[in-house]
Amino acid sequence: MSLTVHTEQRGDVVVVSVAGELDMATAPQLQDQITDLLDKGRSRLVFDLADVSFCDSTGLSVFVRAKNSCDEAGGVVRLAAPQRGVLRILEVSGLVEVLHTYPTVEQAVAGDPTPASS
Repeated sequence: MSLTVHTEQRGDVVVVSVAGELDMATAPQLQDQITDLLDKGRSRLVFDLADVSFCDSTGLSVFVRAKNSCDEAGGVVRLAAPQRGVLRILEVSGLVEVLHTYPTVEQAVAGDPTPASS
């Protein structure tokens, strides 16, 4: 399955909508998009994961690298609306809090303190 990535500016936040399977074959496509955003000075990113059906460790590492890069630039990375399977992977890996995961895009954009795992 392929991966599609779309971006939308919402105030000072860029919502990155990701759809498909995020794995070793598709992760470089998302990484390229993140690099492009960072090169343009966009360091406040919300990843909309509602349409991500699968995410492996390669996909998780893309989010961790994005977080580290955004932190260095004074920005933030938040994940939003992961499907149950993807949320489980984030929980098991311990990344659900590190990557600030939210149940909805709106909550992630606003920085709502309610975690997705509640």
